[in-house]
Amino acid sequence: MYDKLTESDIEKMKKEVEHRKLVVRKEAIEAVKEARAQGDLSENFEYYAAKREKNMNESRIRYLEKMIKTAEVVSDVSNEGEVGLNNKITLYFEEDDLEEEYKLVTNVRASSLNNLISLESPLGKAIMGKKQGDKVFVKVNDSYGYYVVIKAIDNSTDDSEDEIRRF
Repeated sequence: MYDKLTESDIEKMKKEVEHRKLVVRKEAIEAVKEARAQGDLSENFEYYAAKREKNMNESRIRYLEKMIKTAEVVSDVSNEGEVGLNNKITLYFEEDDLEEEYKLVTNVRASSLNNLISLESPLGKAIMGKKQGDKVFVKVNDSYGYYVVIKAIDNSTDDSEDEIRRF
């Protein structure tokens, strides 16, 4: 499985890996040493908690390095007036008579609670490359779909405030 990531996503991941290797790893190793020095390990909760934190950090480093290594790099540059990656899009949902604003992002930054939709989601796939004013059918599954109208596209958005999703 190759995740679609932008150069910006990869840079953020590289910075996190570097921070985890240079700062978090040292702190975790020190915490394990301090807890081990407290004596009997069979009843030493601090030791097990410190080991767990150290292992979680190492796991996160491996995960990020694998993501970087296997990433499919996609461009976040889109044509003017066309829906693309990192654009804010105002959509009108006909069924619900509701207007919502979303931002189209890569999978690792997707967050439905923050209206950040993945370009691989049904909605993301349907609106990608479409223009303002287009009426688009969003196929959710074989038996359900809905229409949205693209009301506005903001191509000037920047992704610096978005975080890489933590697992």
